[in-house]
Amino acid sequence: MIKLNGTIMSANIPVATITNSIVTNTDNKLAPLFLKRCKDISQWLESRAIDSHRANSRLLKKALRLEQKDDISTVLSVNAVTITDNFWFKEEGSSLTWDEVRFKENIFDNLALRGDPDSFNQKPSRTPELTNTGSYEKCWRLINGKWWMYKSGNDSEIFSELFVYKLGITLGFNMATYEYADGYVRTLDFTDNASVNFEPAEALIGDEEDYNKNFDLYYNFSVDIAAEYLRLIYLDTICMNMDRHTKNYGILRNTSTGEIASLAPNYDNNISLISRGYPQNIARENDKLIELFLDFLIENEQARELFINLNIPEITEESLNNCMDNIPISVNRSAIISFILNGQQQIQDFIEQTLNNDPTLTM
Repeated sequence: MIKLNGTIMSANIPVATITNSIVTNTDNKLAPLFLKRCKDISQWLESRAIDSHRANSRLLKKALRLEQKDDISTVLSVNAVTITDNFWFKEEGSSLTWDEVRFKENIFDNLALRGDPDSFNQKPSRTPELTNTGSYEKCWRLINGKWWMYKSGNDSEIFSELFVYKLGITLGFNMATYEYADGYVRTLDFTDNASVNFEPAEALIGDEEDYNKNFDLYYNFSVDIAAEYLRLIYLDTICMNMDRHTKNYGILRNTSTGEIASLAPNYDNNISLISRGYPQNIARENDKLIELFLDFLIENEQARELFINLNIPEITEESLNNCMDNIPISVNRSAIISFILNGQQQIQDFIEQTLNNDPTLTM
């Protein structure tokens, strides 16, 4: 294994020293939370690497003439820079600056997204695709000074992503922007070119998905962040997002102070709703996600009280139809409407019971 020597930087500020791959001199305010939690430079670098199982990932590495194609070498070939934060690795003795290493163009977007053969023959250059994580084929495109991520998927996945976004906006939730884009879905970089640092929840809590542990963690930061987490898992529950994990939600940090400013906007909902076909259990009887959500509210008094006081707007048939109106993909509207409303009803019944009927659950 390569012994790394250098500095983890936040833009042009040193935040940790790496000596023979050992993390030292960590800036407790500004360093990546992942490094503060695990103290492992290899794990941090690997967490920033493109998924090596993606077919177009292999094409990219060939086109870029990478001699070493393992995750760490791949990430280091672009100094571990990503679009969504200011962190990077500065090798010992290097005079590079943040302005020199950050991404300002991407000519390999078509190769990363769809395996475009014409892109394969281009001269190698720095590309954010090598640190574009996730299992779906995707790419970054710089359009009018803003980075957009384009992601592939079938019609059911694209519909689900767009629908959940639109429903979240209807409810007043903090959602990453999504649009339909010629057979793909695209989302706007919610860090606005790393004006804040995004870090996945994994940086704070590893792979722990337990609602109680996550909520308590965020509640200790602020009630507002805890409330955002409740909105996130409520929408996951209503829309049957089976794939929420600690790598696809996270927090935004102030780049100057390192303080956690907020939960990141809700994103990555393509494995929800009808993405794997229409659910047979339209009535939502014995629905596992609803069961997990309600059990969590029963067990956690702070979460229960906060959720009830969020006063989330009621979802209606009209609002669901409005969400579907501008998505150019044909679906079974009645099945989706019934599925969503039945899920909402079970949670509303629980709240009514909490407030009116069961003295063991009252606030």
